[in-house]
Amino acid sequence: MEERYAVVVAGAAAARTGDEMSGPALLLAGLAVTGSASTATALLAGITVSAALGGPVFGVLLDRSARPGRLLAVALGTYGSALVVILLSLGRVPVVATVLIAVCAGLLGPALSGGWTAQLPYAVRPEELPRATALDAMTFNFASLTGPALAGTVAGLAGAPTGVLVSVALIGAAVPVAWRVPGVRDGEARSSAAAPPPGLTPTPTPASVVVDLCAGFRAIARTPSLARATVASVISCVGQGILVACSPLLGERAFGSANHGVVLLSGVAASALLVNAVFARYPRLMRRPDAVLPYSTIVLAVALLLAVLAVLAATGRPVLLVAAMLIAGLGEGPQLAALFAIRHREAPERLRGQIFTTGASLKITGFALGAALTASLAARSLTTALLIAAATQALAALSCGWGSGRGSRQRRQGGRNPLDSADRGERQ
Repeated sequence: MEERYAVVVAGAAAARTGDEMSGPALLLAGLAVTGSASTATALLAGITVSAALGGPVFGVLLDRSARPGRLLAVALGTYGSALVVILLSLGRVPVVATVLIAVCAGLLGPALSGGWTAQLPYAVRPEELPRATALDAMTFNFASLTGPALAGTVAGLAGAPTGVLVSVALIGAAVPVAWRVPGVRDGEARSSAAAPPPGLTPTPTPASVVVDLCAGFRAIARTPSLARATVASVISCVGQGILVACSPLLGERAFGSANHGVVLLSGVAASALLVNAVFARYPRLMRRPDAVLPYSTIVLAVALLLAVLAVLAATGRPVLLVAAMLIAGLGEGPQLAALFAIRHREAPERLRGQIFTTGASLKITGFALGAALTASLAARSLTTALLIAAATQALAALSCGWGSGRGSRQRRQGGRNPLDSADRGERQ
């Protein structure tokens, strides 16, 4: 693995940990400063709900940039600055204004996820991409494991507002790393339309951005394996959102305290981190990501069914429930790594950034939808909510089989992506 990619991994881990920390930290800070649970919840919702719009547009700008790392660095700096502004405005300006700032900041959320991942092919050699993909997925697992726990710990030791500042510091630490992310592989030129004169940066017109947006969505829809992976991941994220909404009640069932629900979620992240470490060590295990994706999603469904059994057993012993969460991580980790591998394989080069950030936006939206729609249901019937989550994961696994015959025929005929040739023709 190239040394420069080790730095990129460290930067991605810092940015994503800060991102995972920022949500809970804002929630705690909003509650501490205003004393209003509704205001705190509105802040968290605001910073996530706008990701669906921001991701595709930011991806287009990444793809059109000669130095995407610098654009990524600006997005990180702006996101961190917005968190500081939100913190300073709490209790000093109307709540609506603070939530609006959070919504604007949320537009840049996908930059911390898909924006980094889209640049992997330019930071490593082609033969290193499978291992790099697994390592990249590990940074998500690491962030989801440490971010919320760090937010709670810092809030307990130094106050809730300090948690927001620590998340900003982590995001800020990634800015210089992002600035140095290469835009091309050594010896290669980044695909683009006509190159601008030296020293000039092309300014995309609204019409050209819309054209590229449409091209990105067509690329996802018309590439069978990419479409299947995208649909399956979004549906699966709905189920994951349901699980997170259920975690406080599960913590109460397992450990007698709703606050301990984070322990169960940490178990999911820890086992996902462990299994992706195995994939990073043995990248050949990810030679068939189209097969890994449905099987890992089935593992998630089985884990949720096991959680249902644990709740129904009501023995007062958390062993069965903890085992269910650990098994869920064994499915969640490979699922993410397989999704990234499929995107890297299928995404046309000139649309790579958009496809990754659009995918991240859709997943964030699916997660938020699952959590929002199930929060009240979980309070009435935890078992029903978990059964819905399991059924959602089963549906996600089934969606992986949609159109698989067409994709298999295409690969047997030697075609990597039906849109690649069209893209090459446009560039020529």
